[in-house]
Amino acid sequence: MDLVSIAQTVANAAITEQTSVVATNAATAVASYAPLGAGLAAGLAVLGAALCIGKLASAAIEGSARQPEMQGKLQTMMILGIAFVEALALIALMVFPFLVK
Repeated sequence: MDLVSIAQTVANAAITEQTSVVATNAATAVASYAPLGAGLAAGLAVLGAALCIGKLASAAIEGSARQPEMQGKLQTMMILGIAFVEALALIALMVFPFLVK
C-alpha cells in the first residue's frame, strides 16, 4: 500500500465523519426552529381570523345601514359567521403547538 492510497482512505473517512456531523447539526438546527414556525403559523391564523371578523362586522353594519329592517337577520348571520371563524382560529392555536416534537 502506498502513501497516496493511505491519504485517500484517511481523507474519505474524514469527509464521511464530517458529513455525518453536519447532517446531525442540520437536523438539530431544523428542530430548534420548529417552535418558531409553530408560533408564526398560529399568529398568522389568528391574524387571518381577526381580518375576517373585521370584514364580517363591517359588512353587517353596512348592510344594516342600507336596510335597517334587516338588522336582526344580519346580526344573527354575523354572529354565526364570527363564531365559525373564531372556532377555526382556536383550533389553529390548539393544533400548531402540538405539531412541535
